[in-house]
Amino acid sequence: MALTDTAMRQETAASDLAIELRGISKAFGSVQANKDISIRVKRGTIHGIVGENGAGKSTLMSILFGFYSADAGEIYVNGKLTEIPDSLSAIKSGIGMVFQHFKLVDNFTVLENVILGAEDSGLLRPSLARARGLLKDLAREFELNVNPDAKVEDLSVGHQQRVEILKALYREADILILDEPTGVLTPSEADHLFRILKGLKEQGKTIILITHKLREIMDVTDEVSVMRRGEMVATRVTAETNPTELAELMVGRKVLLRVEKTPAKPGAEVLRAEGLRVVDSHGVERLRGVSLDIRAGEILGIAGVAGNGQSELLEVLAGLREAEGQVWLRGEALPMSGAKFGPLSRRKQGIAHVPEDRHRRGLVLNFHAWENTAFGYHHDARFNPSPWRMDNDAIREDTRGKMERFDVRPPDCWLKASGFSGGNQQKIVLAREMERNPEVLLVGQPTRGGDIGAIEFIHQQLINLRDQGTAVLLVSVELDEILALSDRIAVMFDGRIMGERMPDETNAQELGLLMAGME
Repeated sequence: MALTDTAMRQETAASDLAIELRGISKAFGSVQANKDISIRVKRGTIHGIVGENGAGKSTLMSILFGFYSADAGEIYVNGKLTEIPDSLSAIKSGIGMVFQHFKLVDNFTVLENVILGAEDSGLLRPSLARARGLLKDLAREFELNVNPDAKVEDLSVGHQQRVEILKALYREADILILDEPTGVLTPSEADHLFRILKGLKEQGKTIILITHKLREIMDVTDEVSVMRRGEMVATRVTAETNPTELAELMVGRKVLLRVEKTPAKPGAEVLRAEGLRVVDSHGVERLRGVSLDIRAGEILGIAGVAGNGQSELLEVLAGLREAEGQVWLRGEALPMSGAKFGPLSRRKQGIAHVPEDRHRRGLVLNFHAWENTAFGYHHDARFNPSPWRMDNDAIREDTRGKMERFDVRPPDCWLKASGFSGGNQQKIVLAREMERNPEVLLVGQPTRGGDIGAIEFIHQQLINLRDQGTAVLLVSVELDEILALSDRIAVMFDGRIMGERMPDETNAQELGLLMAGME
């Protein structure tokens, strides 16, 4: 039977689509994560999906990859209605996914990780030999060079991500989903990733990019879909939109894409460090005589590529790592080792710390939000009315106030920390540390994993704290963030301070040269 003109046009349109989702809905208990979502992704394009944390982006892609089953709706892959009950079905349909938190075995080699679950037979040697050859071809074709015999635990985060992409390509994925792929990458690693994605697109692959970074969307995507509170609110051709429009669609209101602040009014010197030296357990010198000072009412930004001593600097100042050298707080020398050295002592002296890695240092993910907001401050008199009893009701009431003031979603103090999105986890840590009115705030990667609304909020809180007279030491790999927030900028390279600049007297190019060790 001949197709009508309308049917033929529909069939042709469908054949141009790599993915089409129709009416996808998914609820977790009373929470509606996805509500009647439809999206069309053209073959051989890079399609961005943006939205605030908790908007339902990752849930939607997890349904496409078979991690979750939709409550309603249909999935079409290359124009064909497809059931995807599990990840194996997704892989067989040509779909691969690179998660925000990598699914790699740290003490396996690259080669072993790539073939894991895709072995040709019970004999590993033939599988490894075949994979080695294919890996070499894929690495050359897509600029994904990684030593196949290296252990994953010895690779940088950027190279681990390449391994995840190689895993998907080894399984012959034509459609690749990347969930917040640059959240843990340095700027140079992110740039390299985008070159890889463009190369994959040129080879006919289809890329779905989940991110909250609008600059990345504008730079690399062909089309972008916007989600808000579980619903799809718009799809735009990237060349026909702009960051301001996308931000407003994401949040549902106008959003400031720049930091609004008045000039700093620095007061007296609060913290000074001189000659800080740290040698790690492998004998590598991580800090090489670092000296700096911070005054009340200013933000000192520390710029640098990750791994150049910034983490060690924060740990020394927070009392988490012993070091040679000296630190003074209000002119009083602080202990650098011994019984009186440690984070509890530093907190009592007025130094608060927002760690770079909230999962390792900032939260206990299996504990409730109200417990996490008290960690480090649970000895406070208001939480301990008697020597033998902690007032948990008082802690929970305090947590509810913090959640309201810091717009933590959902505002449920009984929810475990693992149940919050990355941006809301960060707000819990920030609320705990910032609401103590510290004299010094040490903050590492304050907006890592945060969406555009959370970033705007966190930036404003840091400025407010500065204006209240707190001395803020800010460490960030986001150069735009350093330039926007800092009143002074120090650049670290290879454990040293390479130079100091005023934000209005420098630019990203000059700072980039200092970050690369060029004075």
